[in-house]
Amino acid sequence: MLHRVVKKNDVNKDKWIGVGGHFKKGESPEECLLREVKEETGLTLTSYRFRGIVTFKLTDSLGETLTEYMCLYTADGFEGQLTSCDEGVLEWVEKSKIDSLEIWEGDKIFFRLLREEEPFFSLKLWYVEDVLKEAVLNGRALDI
Repeated sequence: MLHRVVKKNDVNKDKWIGVGGHFKKGESPEECLLREVKEETGLTLTSYRFRGIVTFKLTDSLGETLTEYMCLYTADGFEGQLTSCDEGVLEWVEKSKIDSLEIWEGDKIFFRLLREEEPFFSLKLWYVEDVLKEAVLNGRALDI
């Protein structure tokens, strides 16, 4: 996990998040995964699975809405040594302790799905001013 404590004006400031980032032009989800993990951790993944897609609908205080998509992977094989990251502090965290960290409410949902070995899923999370207002899993609304 990455504890985002370094960047100023960071929407994820002081939160724990998974490793990842945005696509570069022409990249596939898999290429993006491998590049981002290498850049942020120094590790080269050797075994990983595409687990789901998360749609983020983000509405700000002016009512402007942005939609972003996240391809969600898990990995169980890697080579190399963990390095420092200029975006925060990297730390191995036991799966059972993730929910006790300062993470986004929607992240708690997809981390639970990953722990429960949910088959490939589509999760939509709607945040208004950083507050989770709606979560929809495979087309069905969840109680939040």
